[in-house]
Amino acid sequence: MNARSRTFDELVAEADAVSVDGWDFSWLDGRASEQRPSWGYQRQMAARLARARAGLDLDTGGGEVLDGAERLPPVMAATESWPPNLVRATRRLRPRGVVVVAVEQDGPLPFADGAFDLVTTRHPVANDWPEIARVLEPGGLYFSQQVGPASVIEIIEYFLGPQPDASRWRDPEDARTAAEAAGLEVIDLRLEQLHTEFRDIGAVVYFLRKVIWMVPGFTVAQYRDRLRDLHEQIEAEGPFQATTTRFLIEARKRPTADADADEHEGGEHV
Repeated sequence: MNARSRTFDELVAEADAVSVDGWDFSWLDGRASEQRPSWGYQRQMAARLARARAGLDLDTGGGEVLDGAERLPPVMAATESWPPNLVRATRRLRPRGVVVVAVEQDGPLPFADGAFDLVTTRHPVANDWPEIARVLEPGGLYFSQQVGPASVIEIIEYFLGPQPDASRWRDPEDARTAAEAAGLEVIDLRLEQLHTEFRDIGAVVYFLRKVIWMVPGFTVAQYRDRLRDLHEQIEAEGPFQATTTRFLIEARKRPTADADADEHEGGEHV
């Protein structure tokens, strides 16, 4: 049944009941669309994983993105903090030899110093730069696609009102500063603004239930009147338009003083 032939109550009830576990957005096919960044994160991530010796994927969700890589390093771990996603990721990734580890969202990473030569993450909730730097070996790489400043601000402001500081949220330059302070050298940093549209109110409900930081504490019951207004707007004017922002960051861990000294000493003995 076409979404536009269904009532507000039907669309909202369906979107409020469907599972939002994992990081697969295929439920939105035909109901919402999001332009993809030009750099092709998953393709680039897969290429780096194929060359790595030991990899770590942070905030892996249900493991969908990591599982898209054809070849994984001999040692591969992933972390996740949300229990439903942890179960999904373990089922998906364990057959490929990936160790999926439960972590606290703001807690330390349960890995030794310098354990990995590659750390990846797509759309992390936050970056613990000192911990990322700690688990990377000298010369190791951090590679990530992240949500940028004021992403889908049109949806956020529709429900929460004006957000005057939105342009400072998740600023790529703040990420650069924090990464460098932790001992990483940023070797690539790119930002793109992309087009997103929501074609029915069910798509909006599903999106806000899944991407929980957009409208914190979102529930259909709390925002039902506002949802109904938006449904009527979409019915009258067409899809709700929004701007998505994404940035790509790649950083290398600087060699330590001891590593530099060892390399220099080794050179003298050749």
